[in-house]
Amino acid sequence: MSDIESTTAGQKPRSDAWQSALTVVQEAEPPFIPEGAHAMTVVVEFPPGDPGTPPHRHPGPAFGYVLDGEMVFELEGEPARVVRAGEAFWEPGGDLIHYQDGNNRDDIPVRFTVTMFCEPDKPMLTLVDEEELVRRKDRRAPRTS
Repeated sequence: MSDIESTTAGQKPRSDAWQSALTVVQEAEPPFIPEGAHAMTVVVEFPPGDPGTPPHRHPGPAFGYVLDGEMVFELEGEPARVVRAGEAFWEPGGDLIHYQDGNNRDDIPVRFTVTMFCEPDKPMLTLVDEEELVRRKDRRAPRTS
């Protein structure tokens, strides 16, 4: 006799809603996922006007989605852009510098979720020092005022 009981016993028939419940917000082909990687999903919240995390990098790809507000997103070699609530972003990780992830608005907070893939025994985020920023300044996209 089975010790497993049906989870649908006595329930209403399943609807077809699941067939249209999925909305793709982003598709990406990351250049690599570190061997033996583990994943971490975090929610980041910055108050109005907050500049966010200092320039940094991630050892593996990171995939995110803005839940509320607007984030300024800038990766090395790309111009800064605004990612609004309901929009997704990603970065390949590795040697690439992530310059900005701060709040684009000074009147409301920003809240976003990020799933990062990391090499074992390495931090998910490493800050970049001023000396390296100066050395790599030619890789940063021109900034608009």
